[in-house]
Amino acid sequence: MPTSTSELLTIRGLTKRFTGVLALSSVDFTLRAGDIHALMGENGAGKSTLIKVLTGVYPRDAGTVQLNGEAFRAASPMDAQRKGISTVYQEVNLIPELSVAENLFLAREPRRLGMINWSAIRSKSRSALQRLGLDLDVTRPVRTYSIAIQQMIAIARAVDIQAKVLILDEPTSSLDEQEVEHLFEIMRKLAGEGMGIVFVTHFMDQVYKVTNRITVLRNGQLVGSYDTASLPRMELIARMMGREVDQVKAINAGHRASTPAGTEKFLEAEALGRRGSIQPIDMTVKKGEVVGLAGLLGSGRTEFVRLLFGMDAADTGRVRVSGKEVRINSPRVAIREGMGFCPEDRKITGIVPDLSVRENILLVLQTQRGWFRPIAISQQKQIVEGLIQALNIKTADAETPIKYLSGGNQQKAILARWLASNPKLLILDEPTRGIDVGAKFEIAKYIEEMRLKGMSIVFISSELEEVARSCQRVIVLRDRKKVGELSGDGISEEGIMECIAHGGKTAEAADPGRSGGRAS
Repeated sequence: MPTSTSELLTIRGLTKRFTGVLALSSVDFTLRAGDIHALMGENGAGKSTLIKVLTGVYPRDAGTVQLNGEAFRAASPMDAQRKGISTVYQEVNLIPELSVAENLFLAREPRRLGMINWSAIRSKSRSALQRLGLDLDVTRPVRTYSIAIQQMIAIARAVDIQAKVLILDEPTSSLDEQEVEHLFEIMRKLAGEGMGIVFVTHFMDQVYKVTNRITVLRNGQLVGSYDTASLPRMELIARMMGREVDQVKAINAGHRASTPAGTEKFLEAEALGRRGSIQPIDMTVKKGEVVGLAGLLGSGRTEFVRLLFGMDAADTGRVRVSGKEVRINSPRVAIREGMGFCPEDRKITGIVPDLSVRENILLVLQTQRGWFRPIAISQQKQIVEGLIQALNIKTADAETPIKYLSGGNQQKAILARWLASNPKLLILDEPTRGIDVGAKFEIAKYIEEMRLKGMSIVFISSELEEVARSCQRVIVLRDRKKVGELSGDGISEEGIMECIAHGGKTAEAADPGRSGGRAS
């Protein structure tokens, strides 16, 4: 269905600063009436900040916003709703114990003679839901309906407030394929009525299926806005990652082939998955091998390694360690089987900030021994000082609270924690994120040294150059499923990006005529 050429929402020069951080830098964005417009970017791109500034969660520092040609500024999300911009978040913000009708008209109940008019609320609720093709018992508590239906109820509430702009922030993350298609039907219907929809998602297939425009942000800056039908998937990925396709090809020309791994398998995962989180995946890791998990944000990399390490419970598949089937239902079991895990968010799930560097490094080793078999102080100092020196951890001394170390040195201390416990397989989830170039180089060097000593490593990084340089095999994920596997000389940034874009198919087969989007 053709979209209107009229500009519904116009943002120019939007800037937002936090202490020491420029979160948005002079960003432009235009939403037309009838558009379904994807807002895309990796972690830290500025998507959430843009939405929160637009809807009054944060004040803007500079820039202008116009809605229907008139100056727009929201004092709060409720104020934004009243003025015509509604947001439906990934976590549905309904009150579970209240009925559907009560949720739809919360804080705006129709009244008669000063009393709430329940008959009118139920009647208006049915009408609001019927606009989206839903026939529900509006007197039932919201909690009795599925997450998908709750999403639709939240959208019905947003639409009934007379929204001109509807922002859907990761609305499909907990939906199955049928539920996603139902949501898309509703989005197309609303766009056909002239509403403008901003669609925030990490699912590339969905972007090309339902949107007609794409805006890409990176590091708080506008990369560009494009017609979906004219932007090949490979180019979209390159723009999100801050690369030009030709630049990626040039880098790959100098790709260093690394020493191959042995043949003995340490870990075998067969059809390992979790409903609503990650589709079943097969993976093998040999001794002395680095296996990479590559994909865009939201592709399922972290979700999969959380299953491997027992942090989340798998509901399909099985795992074998050294040929023996093992039920890894907790991190304790994973550690017992010789596995370690350096998490993505070191400040929340990695370090214990008020403990010293020494105490953080020895945490796992002491846990393995048991708290009734304390490590002698002299042995503690010997282990910790050796690792501080080997990993070049910059700290005044081992007793310094780890919270005072730089991000890169905190990351190296977490790595030291697992080296102290001598794991057979180490999972590294974004081990170089947010650290300086020197620290990145040192960590990459230690990964290769550990591999050559026979350690198995599962390596996740958003930096495809790091993945290509460090791994003997790479499993490529997209939209929470495995779409390809690369090995040896076939590993390159360009190859990984092609696999993400086309799921192992040729560009022509995966994206015929570059016409996956809605006609604009």
